[in-house]
Amino acid sequence: MPPSAPRIKTPQQLIAESGADLEGHGLKRTMGLFQLVCFGVGAIVGTGIFVGLSDSVAEAGPAVVVSFVLAAITCVFTAFSFAELGSAIPVSGSSYSFAYASLGERAAFLVGWCLLLEYGVSVSAVAVGWSQYLNELLDGLIGLRLPAALSAGPAEGGVVNLPAVIVILLAATLLVRGVRESARATAAMAVLKIGILVVFCAVGFSAFQDGHLSPFTGSGAAGITAGASVAFFSYIGFDAITTAGEEVKNPRRNVPIAILVCIGIVTLLYCAVALSAIGAIGADAVANSPAALSVVVDEVTGSSVGGGIVAFGAVVAIASVVLAVMYGQTRILMSMSRDGLVPRVFERVSPKTSTPVANTWIVAAVFAVPAAFAPLDVVVDLTTIGTLAVMAVVNLAVMVLRRRAPELPRSFRVPLFPLSPVLGIGFCLYLIWGTGWATWLQFAVFLLAGGLLYAAYGRRNSRLAAR
Repeated sequence: MPPSAPRIKTPQQLIAESGADLEGHGLKRTMGLFQLVCFGVGAIVGTGIFVGLSDSVAEAGPAVVVSFVLAAITCVFTAFSFAELGSAIPVSGSSYSFAYASLGERAAFLVGWCLLLEYGVSVSAVAVGWSQYLNELLDGLIGLRLPAALSAGPAEGGVVNLPAVIVILLAATLLVRGVRESARATAAMAVLKIGILVVFCAVGFSAFQDGHLSPFTGSGAAGITAGASVAFFSYIGFDAITTAGEEVKNPRRNVPIAILVCIGIVTLLYCAVALSAIGAIGADAVANSPAALSVVVDEVTGSSVGGGIVAFGAVVAIASVVLAVMYGQTRILMSMSRDGLVPRVFERVSPKTSTPVANTWIVAAVFAVPAAFAPLDVVVDLTTIGTLAVMAVVNLAVMVLRRRAPELPRSFRVPLFPLSPVLGIGFCLYLIWGTGWATWLQFAVFLLAGGLLYAAYGRRNSRLAAR
């Protein structure tokens, strides 16, 4: 390979190296379609709706429903691309592997770098949200709240967010036990939180007042766009489904189905929750309440019991997001490690549990630190723009591979090709625009750091280059 040529892995190489059509690199195929859908819901529904709803409403007002739909449309176009690539290249690397097969190693490394931001940093943000609802739950059950010094970081008047650290360590403990146990726990938590959100909608709509939706678009188009950029954080995680490619039964069929089903379920839930919450107490009240769903139920029922139930649902929901997203993070690192782009410790799989044990504990230790000391809003916008950039690359990758590898078996094909991926890229760029120049600058610095890391370590240790 000439020095100037891009280092590209063919889809066939990726599949052969991972053993994706057999048993993947020491991993076992234990997840069926139902468990995979629950895993996807578990990765998505959490902090974004239980905690982040107030931020989205603050930007868009009652029109936040439109913001959720706009964010969902962005996800749907990209979900089509993920579904096609996930069925054609069923490996653990997800977007990273798709970029490696289409755009080359440098682009793949930067995608992996952004995925570290999406999966890893969002774990910290989600854990902070879990801590907030844990306090609501304890207050509702026994009238006790954790001391501020132990339930918030320094920026929020505390010392260390201990509950956020605990939920990360608990998730890591479950993950190292085995994917079967993790999948069962995630499925149970996904069913529980969907049930609680459905009950919440019933309670909210019982007190629905038309006047609370007026003026519907008081913040204008700019508010809706900004709300969509914030609401997009609520959808982060659906792409984690593709990281399970080597541990799913019949991945070529089940991965694309699970992606599309999850997006449909989540979009309906989010719009119904937002509409019922605003209709019950008004946009201003929702915008001023970090634990908005508990506040709605308390006000409608006149009792703290209902709010306590919602808080319990939030604690379960957010814990399942931590579990599912940490799973995706470890699988991305495992794929990068196989390629020599990160140290080899991340690819080692325990023969006893068939899980990357050292990888999981390293991830848990690293991301427990920002969870303990950083506020939620510090990372949300940066995580959002990183995720949108990855999704734009995935839409581009599906077009490149259609041209470069037309013979590749695809059990799902993007509809309205190439219009659909082009629209996916366009919507991603539109929401990136809504994040603001300060976030663009932060992201540029983040990408520069990733490029320097690739030049210093990844390019020198690449196994593809060695071969």
